[in-house]
Amino acid sequence: MLFYSDSNIYPAEEFDKRWQEVVKVARHYGLEAIREEQDHAAWLEAVRGHEDDREGGGRCALCFHYNLARAAAEAERLGIPRFCTTLTVSRFKSSRKIFDQGAAFPSFEEWDFKKKDGFNRSIQLAKELGLYRQDYCGCEFSLRSRAK
Repeated sequence: MLFYSDSNIYPAEEFDKRWQEVVKVARHYGLEAIREEQDHAAWLEAVRGHEDDREGGGRCALCFHYNLARAAAEAERLGIPRFCTTLTVSRFKSSRKIFDQGAAFPSFEEWDFKKKDGFNRSIQLAKELGLYRQDYCGCEFSLRSRAK
């Protein structure tokens, strides 16, 4: 099962575009995809005071925690005993920082998708499936940093 809950994604059109790519991947692998409605205002509240943090800093840790908490709650609601995140496939994200946030959730499973050439494999899969590949993490703060 794939769970999509990225309330950090900005703008809303980007959130929808990324959801469509999750659906493509789910279909390819014969998986169910669940979409949680975006609550960008709640995410903004969760990272308040960290809007100007550098990429990979405190705001990102809060964002990881926020999104992992949503996934943990959904896994519990569905009776799924373990969950992980695909965030670790990115070469721009620290798997250790993600795992540190995931440690707050007993059902979190540490999977580092960068291992065994995972990042390059993800690029190849994206090409094979014709997936959109974004060029920023998703939040308006990283988008603003990219524009600079």
